[in-house]
Amino acid sequence: MSSDEILVGYDGSADAAVALAWALDEAGRSGRPVRLAYVFEWLTVAGWIGPGVAPGIWPDENARNAVEELVRTAAADAAASRPGLTVHGEVFDGPPALVLQERSAEAGMLVLGSRGHGGFGGLVVGSTAVAVSAHAHCPVIVVREGTSAATGPVLVGVDGSPSSTQALGFAVERAAQREAPLRVLRVWEPPGERWVPPDFDPAEVAATERAAVETELAQWRESFPDLAVEIQVTPGNPAALLVEASREAQLAVVGTRGRGGLRGMLLGSVSQQLIQHARCPVAVVRER
Repeated sequence: MSSDEILVGYDGSADAAVALAWALDEAGRSGRPVRLAYVFEWLTVAGWIGPGVAPGIWPDENARNAVEELVRTAAADAAASRPGLTVHGEVFDGPPALVLQERSAEAGMLVLGSRGHGGFGGLVVGSTAVAVSAHAHCPVIVVREGTSAATGPVLVGVDGSPSSTQALGFAVERAAQREAPLRVLRVWEPPGERWVPPDFDPAEVAATERAAVETELAQWRESFPDLAVEIQVTPGNPAALLVEASREAQLAVVGTRGRGGLRGMLLGSVSQQLIQHARCPVAVVRER
């Protein structure tokens, strides 16, 4: 497996097909090879059987052959639909989340649907997709059926943390590849209702936050001078504002953890809420 490869969780479900379509579009822009990964989870018997006895029921050979044929056909159809792209298919054994996390160490990015069946029986938003996004060694893109759009800006949430810096770089590269504008959202937390500092000036805070974003963007503006960039600095709830902004985006990008205005940006808060509620595909980016 190549470190540039786009790995796609595939099980033949509708959401897996949407994830594959997104991956093929990405590969068409970047020239990366694509690998379909079907994770075959053996059926197991609950409880302890006895010393030296493996607790499992192995599926018959016909089931395994059917899975391999499904993956071969899907890979062949994908390659035929995108001449010039390299598309492979492979069947792995084990728990889906664990296998995908391990395989992500050898991939450039991992693309998942939000739900699956068969080999990805547990692939629902909030379980496998969240677990893989939290622990994968490469960026994870979660695509929900009906949310993938070809137009609109690439949206990224930033707060100056190392995680959001990684997310910003990923978002810039995707926007440049797609010839799409980049929308950078930085959210700061206003004072509580019970007490406001006497010298608190919302305009001053916003100006400071915007200057910080401009500093983060400086190197990327030099590398991509033609990239159109919109900066939005606003007080409020990061998750709610990112979800709302995703309605107009073709991709939303976040880090796994954050601080400052987006200090809740870790799986279980902002990232998880985006995966569950965003109206476009979501990329969760972490440092390798």
